[in-house]
Amino acid sequence: MGIKGFDELKAGMVLASDLVSKDGRLLFKGGTELEERHLALLKRVGVNQADVEAGLDELSEDTLREIEEYVREFFLYANPDSAPVIEMYRIALELTARAVAGGWELPDLDQRRATSVEHLEDIFIRGMGSPGTIVKHETELASFPDIFFRIKEVLEDGAASADRIAKVVSTDMSLSAKLIKLVNSPLYGFPQTIDSITRAVALVGGKELSTLALGISAINYFKDIPPELVDMQSFWRHSITCGIFAKMLAATQTGLSPERFFIGGLLHDVGRLILFKKLPYASTEAMLFARENCIPLVEAEMSVMEFCHTDISKPLLTAWKFPEGLSNMINYHHNPMEFPNPLEPAVIHVADNLTNAVEIAKGGMYVMPGLDENAWNLLGLDPESALENIVNKYAEQIDIVMGAFF
Repeated sequence: MGIKGFDELKAGMVLASDLVSKDGRLLFKGGTELEERHLALLKRVGVNQADVEAGLDELSEDTLREIEEYVREFFLYANPDSAPVIEMYRIALELTARAVAGGWELPDLDQRRATSVEHLEDIFIRGMGSPGTIVKHETELASFPDIFFRIKEVLEDGAASADRIAKVVSTDMSLSAKLIKLVNSPLYGFPQTIDSITRAVALVGGKELSTLALGISAINYFKDIPPELVDMQSFWRHSITCGIFAKMLAATQTGLSPERFFIGGLLHDVGRLILFKKLPYASTEAMLFARENCIPLVEAEMSVMEFCHTDISKPLLTAWKFPEGLSNMINYHHNPMEFPNPLEPAVIHVADNLTNAVEIAKGGMYVMPGLDENAWNLLGLDPESALENIVNKYAEQIDIVMGAFF
Protein backbone atom coordinates (compact mmCIF):
# COMPACT_ATOMS: atom_id res chain seq x y z
CA MET A 1 0.00 0.00 0.00
CA GLY A 2 2.90 2.36 0.83
CA ILE A 3 2.81 5.83 2.38
CA LYS A 4 -0.60 7.05 3.57
CA GLY A 5 -1.48 10.50 4.86
CA PHE A 6 -2.96 10.75 8.34
CA ASP A 7 -6.50 11.27 7.01
CA GLU A 8 -6.19 8.00 5.06
CA LEU A 9 -5.07 5.93 8.04
CA LYS A 10 -7.68 3.60 9.52
CA ALA A 11 -7.88 1.17 12.41
CA GLY A 12 -6.89 -2.29 11.24
CA MET A 13 -4.10 -1.14 8.93
CA VAL A 14 -0.68 -2.69 9.65
CA LEU A 15 2.54 -0.67 9.73
CA ALA A 16 5.00 -1.82 7.08
CA SER A 17 7.97 -0.26 8.94
CA ASP A 18 8.82 1.36 12.26
CA LEU A 19 7.00 4.62 12.83
CA VAL A 20 9.01 7.40 14.50
CA SER A 21 8.10 10.87 15.74
CA LYS A 22 9.54 14.09 14.31
CA ASP A 23 12.28 14.04 16.95
CA GLY A 24 13.26 10.45 16.10
CA ARG A 25 11.53 8.60 18.95
CA LEU A 26 10.13 5.16 18.11
CA LEU A 27 6.35 5.29 18.37
CA PHE A 28 5.31 1.90 17.01
CA LYS A 29 7.25 -1.00 15.54
CA GLY A 30 6.63 -2.28 12.04
CA GLY A 31 3.93 -4.95 12.05
CA THR A 32 1.77 -3.12 14.57
CA GLU A 33 -1.93 -3.23 13.72
CA LEU A 34 -3.27 0.27 14.19
CA GLU A 35 -6.10 0.80 16.64
CA GLU A 36 -8.15 3.92 17.39
CA ARG A 37 -5.91 4.69 20.38
CA HIS A 38 -2.85 4.58 18.11
CA LEU A 39 -4.44 6.98 15.68
CA ALA A 40 -5.33 9.35 18.54
CA LEU A 41 -1.69 9.33 19.70
CA LEU A 42 -0.38 9.98 16.18
CA LYS A 43 -2.71 12.95 15.83
CA ARG A 44 -1.61 14.29 19.21
CA VAL A 45 2.12 14.16 18.40
CA GLY A 46 1.67 15.53 14.90
CA VAL A 47 2.53 12.51 12.76
CA ASN A 48 1.03 13.19 9.33
CA GLN A 49 1.85 10.00 7.42
CA ALA A 50 2.80 6.34 7.84
CA ASP A 51 4.07 3.46 5.73
CA VAL A 52 1.40 0.74 5.89
CA GLU A 53 1.06 -2.71 4.39
CA ALA A 54 -1.32 -3.37 1.55
CA GLY A 55 -4.83 -3.93 2.88
CA LEU A 56 -6.97 -6.99 2.27
CA ASP A 57 -9.77 -4.70 1.09
CA GLU A 58 -7.68 -3.94 -2.00
CA LEU A 59 -7.82 -7.54 -3.21
CA SER A 60 -10.39 -8.38 -5.88
CA GLU A 61 -13.02 -11.07 -5.45
CA ASP A 62 -11.24 -13.24 -8.04
CA THR A 63 -7.93 -12.91 -6.18
CA LEU A 64 -9.55 -13.77 -2.86
CA ARG A 65 -11.12 -16.82 -4.47
CA GLU A 66 -7.73 -17.93 -5.83
CA ILE A 67 -6.19 -17.50 -2.39
CA GLU A 68 -8.94 -19.55 -0.78
CA GLU A 69 -8.55 -22.35 -3.32
CA TYR A 70 -4.77 -22.31 -2.86
CA VAL A 71 -4.94 -22.50 0.94
CA ARG A 72 -7.75 -25.08 0.98
CA GLU A 73 -5.55 -27.51 -0.94
CA PHE A 74 -3.14 -27.66 2.00
CA PHE A 75 -5.93 -28.74 4.38
CA LEU A 76 -7.22 -31.70 2.39
CA TYR A 77 -6.07 -34.18 5.05
CA ALA A 78 -7.24 -32.08 7.99
CA ASN A 79 -10.57 -32.51 9.76
CA PRO A 80 -12.77 -29.61 8.56
CA ASP A 81 -14.93 -29.85 11.70
CA SER A 82 -12.01 -29.53 14.13
CA ALA A 83 -11.95 -26.21 16.02
CA PRO A 84 -8.10 -25.91 16.05
CA VAL A 85 -7.95 -26.87 12.35
CA ILE A 86 -10.54 -24.20 11.54
CA GLU A 87 -8.44 -21.63 13.41
CA MET A 88 -5.23 -22.75 11.65
CA TYR A 89 -7.07 -22.45 8.33
CA ARG A 90 -8.19 -18.92 9.22
CA ILE A 91 -4.62 -17.97 10.18
CA ALA A 92 -3.21 -19.45 6.96
CA LEU A 93 -5.86 -17.67 4.89
CA GLU A 94 -5.18 -14.30 6.50
CA LEU A 95 -1.38 -14.60 6.28
CA THR A 96 -1.58 -15.65 2.62
CA ALA A 97 -3.97 -12.84 1.74
CA ARG A 98 -1.69 -10.31 3.44
CA ALA A 99 1.31 -11.70 1.55
CA VAL A 100 -0.51 -11.42 -1.78
CA ALA A 101 -1.71 -7.91 -0.93
CA GLY A 102 1.95 -7.06 -0.32
CA GLY A 103 2.99 -8.28 -3.78
CA TRP A 104 3.66 -11.99 -3.26
CA GLU A 105 2.47 -14.25 -6.08
CA LEU A 106 0.90 -17.63 -5.42
CA PRO A 107 3.37 -20.34 -6.57
CA ASP A 108 2.41 -22.38 -9.62
CA LEU A 109 2.95 -26.14 -9.90
CA ASP A 110 6.35 -25.84 -11.59
CA GLN A 111 7.67 -23.78 -8.68
CA ARG A 112 6.66 -26.55 -6.30
CA ARG A 113 8.75 -29.23 -8.01
CA ALA A 114 12.31 -30.33 -7.30
CA THR A 115 14.56 -30.00 -10.36
CA SER A 116 18.03 -31.12 -11.50
CA VAL A 117 18.09 -34.21 -9.29
CA GLU A 118 18.65 -36.84 -11.97
CA HIS A 119 22.34 -37.19 -11.08
CA LEU A 120 21.64 -38.06 -7.44
CA GLU A 121 22.17 -41.70 -6.49
CA ASP A 122 20.74 -43.60 -3.54
CA ILE A 123 23.12 -45.64 -1.42
CA PHE A 124 20.27 -48.07 -0.72
CA ILE A 125 17.47 -49.18 -3.02
CA ARG A 126 13.91 -49.99 -1.98
CA GLY A 127 13.74 -53.16 0.09
CA MET A 128 17.53 -53.38 0.50
CA GLY A 129 18.01 -51.10 3.48
CA SER A 130 16.09 -50.92 6.73
CA PRO A 131 16.08 -47.75 8.84
CA GLY A 132 18.58 -49.44 11.14
CA THR A 133 21.06 -50.31 8.39
CA ILE A 134 20.75 -46.86 6.83
CA VAL A 135 21.50 -45.18 10.16
CA LYS A 136 24.37 -47.59 10.87
CA HIS A 137 25.94 -46.70 7.54
CA GLU A 138 25.70 -43.00 8.40
CA THR A 139 27.00 -43.23 11.97
CA GLU A 140 29.91 -45.47 10.98
CA LEU A 141 31.08 -42.83 8.50
CA ALA A 142 30.52 -39.72 10.61
CA SER A 143 30.14 -39.25 14.35
CA PHE A 144 28.04 -36.64 16.09
CA PRO A 145 30.14 -33.65 17.24
CA ASP A 146 32.15 -34.56 20.34
CA ILE A 147 31.38 -31.29 22.10
CA PHE A 148 27.84 -32.38 23.00
CA PHE A 149 29.04 -35.57 24.67
CA ARG A 150 31.66 -33.65 26.64
CA ILE A 151 28.95 -31.28 27.87
CA LYS A 152 26.67 -34.23 28.63
CA GLU A 153 29.43 -35.93 30.62
CA VAL A 154 29.89 -32.85 32.79
CA LEU A 155 26.15 -32.52 33.34
CA GLU A 156 25.87 -36.12 34.48
CA ASP A 157 28.24 -35.19 37.28
CA GLY A 158 25.73 -33.87 39.81
CA ALA A 159 28.38 -31.65 41.40
CA ALA A 160 29.28 -29.82 38.17
CA SER A 161 29.38 -26.05 38.64
CA ALA A 162 28.31 -23.35 36.17
CA ASP A 163 31.99 -22.45 35.71
CA ARG A 164 32.92 -26.03 34.85
CA ILE A 165 30.11 -26.39 32.33
CA ALA A 166 31.02 -23.01 30.84
CA LYS A 167 34.66 -24.06 30.42
CA VAL A 168 33.65 -27.14 28.42
CA VAL A 169 31.22 -25.17 26.24
CA SER A 170 33.78 -22.42 25.67
CA THR A 171 36.23 -24.86 24.06
CA ASP A 172 34.11 -24.53 20.89
CA MET A 173 34.17 -20.86 19.91
CA SER A 174 31.53 -21.15 17.17
CA LEU A 175 29.14 -22.98 19.49
CA SER A 176 29.72 -20.45 22.26
CA ALA A 177 29.00 -17.50 19.98
CA LYS A 178 25.73 -19.01 18.78
CA LEU A 179 24.65 -19.87 22.31
CA ILE A 180 25.25 -16.28 23.41
CA LYS A 181 23.19 -15.02 20.45
CA LEU A 182 20.34 -17.38 21.29
CA VAL A 183 20.13 -16.53 24.99
CA ASN A 184 20.05 -12.84 24.02
CA SER A 185 17.28 -13.40 21.48
CA PRO A 186 13.51 -13.05 22.07
CA LEU A 187 13.51 -16.80 22.60
CA TYR A 188 14.44 -16.06 26.22
CA GLY A 189 13.57 -12.40 26.60
CA PHE A 190 16.07 -11.58 29.34
CA PRO A 191 15.94 -7.86 30.18
CA GLN A 192 19.71 -7.56 30.42
CA THR A 193 22.40 -8.57 27.91
CA ILE A 194 24.11 -11.90 28.62
CA ASP A 195 27.78 -11.51 27.71
CA SER A 196 29.38 -14.75 28.93
CA ILE A 197 28.74 -18.49 28.83
CA THR A 198 29.09 -18.65 32.62
CA ARG A 199 26.28 -16.13 33.00
CA ALA A 200 24.20 -17.98 30.39
CA VAL A 201 24.59 -21.26 32.30
CA ALA A 202 23.59 -19.55 35.55
CA LEU A 203 20.45 -17.97 34.04
CA VAL A 204 19.32 -20.62 31.58
CA GLY A 205 20.54 -23.69 33.44
CA GLY A 206 23.18 -26.28 32.60
CA LYS A 207 20.77 -28.88 31.21
CA GLU A 208 18.90 -26.33 29.14
CA LEU A 209 22.10 -24.87 27.70
CA SER A 210 23.35 -28.37 26.93
CA THR A 211 20.13 -29.04 25.04
CA LEU A 212 20.66 -25.85 23.03
CA ALA A 213 24.22 -26.98 22.28
CA LEU A 214 22.78 -30.25 21.02
CA GLY A 215 20.49 -28.44 18.60
CA ILE A 216 23.27 -26.22 17.26
CA SER A 217 25.56 -29.24 16.86
CA ALA A 218 22.88 -31.04 14.84
CA ILE A 219 22.57 -28.11 12.44
CA ASN A 220 26.34 -28.01 12.00
CA TYR A 221 26.38 -31.75 11.29
CA PHE A 222 24.19 -31.48 8.19
CA LYS A 223 26.16 -29.23 5.88
CA ASP A 224 26.52 -31.45 2.84
CA ILE A 225 22.87 -31.87 1.78
CA PRO A 226 22.65 -31.30 -2.02
CA PRO A 227 21.23 -27.77 -2.53
CA GLU A 228 19.27 -28.89 -5.58
CA LEU A 229 17.46 -31.45 -3.41
CA VAL A 230 16.30 -29.12 -0.66
CA ASP A 231 16.80 -25.49 0.32
CA MET A 232 18.42 -25.94 3.73
CA GLN A 233 17.63 -22.39 4.81
CA SER A 234 13.94 -23.15 4.24
CA PHE A 235 14.30 -26.51 5.99
CA TRP A 236 15.85 -24.94 9.08
CA ARG A 237 13.36 -22.07 9.05
CA HIS A 238 10.59 -24.67 9.17
CA SER A 239 12.41 -26.46 11.99
CA ILE A 240 13.12 -23.31 14.00
CA THR A 241 9.51 -22.17 13.55
CA CYS A 242 8.33 -25.52 14.90
CA GLY A 243 10.75 -25.10 17.81
CA ILE A 244 9.41 -21.64 18.65
CA PHE A 245 5.81 -22.86 18.54
CA ALA A 246 6.69 -25.94 20.62
CA LYS A 247 8.38 -23.79 23.28
CA MET A 248 5.34 -21.49 23.49
CA LEU A 249 2.90 -24.40 23.66
CA ALA A 250 4.99 -26.14 26.33
CA ALA A 251 4.97 -22.94 28.39
CA THR A 252 1.16 -23.24 28.66
CA GLN A 253 1.50 -26.63 30.37
CA THR A 254 2.36 -27.37 33.99
CA GLY A 255 5.64 -29.16 34.67
CA LEU A 256 7.21 -28.95 31.20
CA SER A 257 10.60 -27.37 30.45
CA PRO A 258 9.99 -25.12 27.42
CA GLU A 259 13.68 -25.07 26.35
CA ARG A 260 13.64 -28.82 25.70
CA PHE A 261 10.66 -28.37 23.42
CA PHE A 262 12.40 -25.74 21.35
CA ILE A 263 15.07 -28.34 20.51
CA GLY A 264 12.42 -31.04 20.06
CA GLY A 265 10.74 -28.86 17.45
CA LEU A 266 14.07 -27.86 15.94
CA LEU A 267 15.02 -31.52 15.40
CA HIS A 268 11.60 -33.04 14.72
CA ASP A 269 12.55 -33.76 11.09
CA VAL A 270 16.15 -34.86 11.72
CA GLY A 271 15.39 -38.29 10.25
CA ARG A 272 14.50 -36.58 6.97
CA LEU A 273 18.04 -35.17 6.79
CA ILE A 274 19.50 -38.68 6.91
CA LEU A 275 17.12 -39.66 4.11
CA PHE A 276 18.41 -36.70 2.10
CA LYS A 277 21.98 -37.92 2.62
CA LYS A 278 21.48 -41.65 2.03
CA LEU A 279 18.42 -41.79 -0.25
CA PRO A 280 18.41 -38.49 -2.15
CA TYR A 281 16.64 -39.80 -5.21
CA ALA A 282 13.99 -41.70 -3.23
CA SER A 283 13.55 -38.59 -1.06
CA THR A 284 12.92 -36.58 -4.22
CA GLU A 285 10.38 -39.14 -5.39
CA ALA A 286 8.59 -38.88 -2.07
CA MET A 287 8.55 -35.08 -2.20
CA LEU A 288 7.21 -35.06 -5.76
CA PHE A 289 4.63 -37.74 -4.92
CA ALA A 290 3.45 -35.68 -1.94
CA ARG A 291 3.20 -32.44 -3.94
CA GLU A 292 1.58 -33.86 -7.04
CA ASN A 293 -0.98 -35.95 -5.15
CA CYS A 294 -1.66 -33.46 -2.33
CA ILE A 295 -0.87 -35.94 0.44
CA PRO A 296 1.22 -35.39 3.58
CA LEU A 297 4.94 -35.91 3.06
CA VAL A 298 5.09 -38.53 5.82
CA GLU A 299 2.48 -40.58 3.90
CA ALA A 300 4.43 -40.16 0.67
CA GLU A 301 7.59 -41.42 2.37
CA MET A 302 5.76 -44.58 3.42
CA SER A 303 4.45 -45.11 -0.12
CA VAL A 304 7.82 -44.61 -1.81
CA MET A 305 10.26 -46.07 0.74
CA GLU A 306 8.04 -48.23 2.99
CA PHE A 307 9.21 -46.27 6.04
CA CYS A 308 9.25 -42.63 7.08
CA HIS A 309 11.60 -40.13 8.69
CA THR A 310 10.60 -40.99 12.27
CA ASP A 311 11.55 -44.62 11.58
CA ILE A 312 15.01 -43.23 10.81
CA SER A 313 15.19 -40.86 13.78
CA LYS A 314 14.62 -43.67 16.30
CA PRO A 315 17.90 -45.58 15.65
CA LEU A 316 19.72 -42.33 14.84
CA LEU A 317 18.97 -40.63 18.16
CA THR A 318 19.79 -43.85 19.98
CA ALA A 319 23.18 -44.04 18.25
CA TRP A 320 23.81 -40.39 19.08
CA LYS A 321 22.81 -41.04 22.73
CA PHE A 322 20.26 -38.27 22.77
CA PRO A 323 18.28 -37.83 26.02
CA GLU A 324 15.43 -40.34 26.01
CA GLY A 325 12.67 -37.80 26.68
CA LEU A 326 13.82 -35.58 23.82
CA SER A 327 14.10 -38.55 21.48
CA ASN A 328 10.57 -39.71 22.28
CA MET A 329 8.94 -36.36 21.54
CA ILE A 330 10.72 -36.33 18.16
CA ASN A 331 10.08 -39.97 17.28
CA TYR A 332 6.35 -39.85 18.07
CA HIS A 333 5.43 -36.40 16.81
CA HIS A 334 3.28 -37.83 14.00
CA ASN A 335 1.52 -40.36 16.25
CA PRO A 336 1.71 -38.95 19.79
CA MET A 337 -1.19 -40.97 21.16
CA GLU A 338 0.75 -44.19 20.54
CA PHE A 339 3.34 -43.15 23.16
CA PRO A 340 2.55 -44.07 26.80
CA ASN A 341 3.02 -40.45 27.94
CA PRO A 342 1.62 -38.59 24.92
CA LEU A 343 1.70 -34.97 26.16
CA GLU A 344 5.29 -34.20 25.13
CA PRO A 345 5.07 -35.58 21.57
CA ALA A 346 1.60 -33.99 21.36
CA VAL A 347 3.19 -30.55 21.84
CA ILE A 348 5.54 -31.17 18.88
CA HIS A 349 2.64 -32.61 16.87
CA VAL A 350 0.54 -29.47 17.29
CA ALA A 351 3.57 -27.21 16.70
CA ASP A 352 4.37 -29.06 13.45
CA ASN A 353 0.83 -28.63 12.14
CA LEU A 354 0.80 -24.94 13.07
CA THR A 355 4.18 -24.51 11.35
CA ASN A 356 2.81 -25.99 8.14
CA ALA A 357 -0.18 -23.66 8.37
CA VAL A 358 1.86 -20.44 8.67
CA GLU A 359 4.26 -21.57 5.95
CA ILE A 360 1.50 -21.67 3.35
CA ALA A 361 1.92 -17.90 3.05
CA LYS A 362 5.67 -18.41 2.51
CA GLY A 363 5.34 -20.83 -0.39
CA GLY A 364 4.98 -24.01 1.66
CA MET A 365 5.22 -27.18 -0.38
CA TYR A 366 3.24 -29.79 1.53
CA VAL A 367 -0.28 -30.30 2.78
CA MET A 368 -0.95 -30.34 6.51
CA PRO A 369 0.18 -33.63 8.10
CA GLY A 370 -3.14 -33.82 9.95
CA LEU A 371 -3.98 -32.84 13.52
CA ASP A 372 -4.84 -35.58 16.01
CA GLU A 373 -7.82 -34.23 17.95
CA ASN A 374 -6.91 -36.24 21.05
CA ALA A 375 -3.41 -34.77 21.01
CA TRP A 376 -4.84 -31.26 20.79
CA ASN A 377 -7.25 -31.94 23.65
CA LEU A 378 -4.35 -32.93 25.91
CA LEU A 379 -3.16 -29.33 25.81
CA GLY A 380 -6.49 -27.98 27.07
CA LEU A 381 -6.23 -24.74 25.08
CA ASP A 382 -8.82 -22.51 23.49
CA PRO A 383 -7.92 -22.65 19.77
CA GLU A 384 -8.87 -19.09 18.83
CA SER A 385 -7.10 -17.19 21.59
CA ALA A 386 -4.14 -19.54 22.03
CA LEU A 387 -3.16 -20.03 18.40
CA GLU A 388 -3.53 -16.40 17.33
CA ASN A 389 -1.49 -15.24 20.32
CA ILE A 390 1.27 -17.76 19.58
CA VAL A 391 1.43 -16.84 15.90
CA ASN A 392 1.65 -13.13 16.73
CA LYS A 393 4.55 -13.71 19.15
CA TYR A 394 6.30 -16.00 16.67
CA ALA A 395 6.24 -13.28 14.00
CA GLU A 396 8.25 -11.05 16.34
CA GLN A 397 10.87 -13.74 17.00
CA ILE A 398 11.53 -15.86 13.93
CA ASP A 399 13.92 -13.61 11.99
CA ILE A 400 16.00 -12.80 15.07
CA VAL A 401 16.24 -16.44 16.15
CA MET A 402 17.12 -17.48 12.59
CA GLY A 403 19.90 -14.88 12.66
CA ALA A 404 21.30 -16.44 15.82
CA PHE A 405 21.73 -19.77 14.04
CA PHE A 406 22.93 -18.56 10.65
